[in-house]
Amino acid sequence: MLQLSGEALPDPGPRYGAYPQPPLGAGHLSVEYDPRPSAVREARAEVRRQLEGWGLADLEEVLDTTELLVSELATNALLHSASRFRLTLTAAHGVLRCEVADFGRRTPQVLAAGASESGRGMFLVDALALRWGCHQDGPGKTVWFELGTCGSDGCGRRQP
Repeated sequence: MLQLSGEALPDPGPRYGAYPQPPLGAGHLSVEYDPRPSAVREARAEVRRQLEGWGLADLEEVLDTTELLVSELATNALLHSASRFRLTLTAAHGVLRCEVADFGRRTPQVLAAGASESGRGMFLVDALALRWGCHQDGPGKTVWFELGTCGSDGCGRRQP
């Protein structure tokens, strides 16, 4: 039985019981970073720390992919907006959503993975995420991606 505020809750049904989920009350994190190069490293470390705290560290592929893609989005925020950025992580129902919000207005573009030294970040996001997108937030934008945390094909995918 799960306990929340002293009240007993029924155990999750077999449909959800085998999927690693964050503990109750631990599915959200939001951290703001100053526009400096060390912020990307700090964001990666925060991702690892948070996913470990949510019990998702056993899913190494999810952990590694999340760190890589957050690193790409944080780097883009620094390079293209030169502003503070906010990293938000949310995990629930087999989906990990990562958002990076900054004050830039430039919409990210997926470029072909060529021989250039830059421009591959959104190509990686597009290739590795279940879904991703960008929306304008007042003076800035938020770029987000989602990954499944169930460890099975189709995990975290919303039905059409």
